[in-house]
Amino acid sequence: MALCLGTAGQADAGPFDVPSGQSVDLHEVLLDEATGELWVRFRFLAPQIARDLAVISYEQAAPDMDHLCQTLALTYLQQHQLAPARVVISLSDRAVPFGEADAAATQFFESYRPEGDSCIWEAF
Repeated sequence: MALCLGTAGQADAGPFDVPSGQSVDLHEVLLDEATGELWVRFRFLAPQIARDLAVISYEQAAPDMDHLCQTLALTYLQQHQLAPARVVISLSDRAVPFGEADAAATQFFESYRPEGDSCIWEAF
């Protein structure tokens, strides 16, 4: 079960500056304890990753996810006094309800272990 802490439409929803230069907006922040430990999921809309546009590849978007974890997620965790085991940054070309499949959607995910003022990449 995931609890939504924030959604699009908030003043701080973006767009955020990322290394690739693509437009990235925060869609929602979810608290997820389905794994038996707290994971905080930051879900972003990034229309330029759509496979039919082929503007931003995974290789270009990967540094964006690292950047969003380091510059946005860590600050958010501190502000909300959260200490998760993992932070997941996801980019999607369209809004897809959490846990649902959409074969037409392009989605990229990365997982991180927050440690002090760093996001340590963790393979899924």
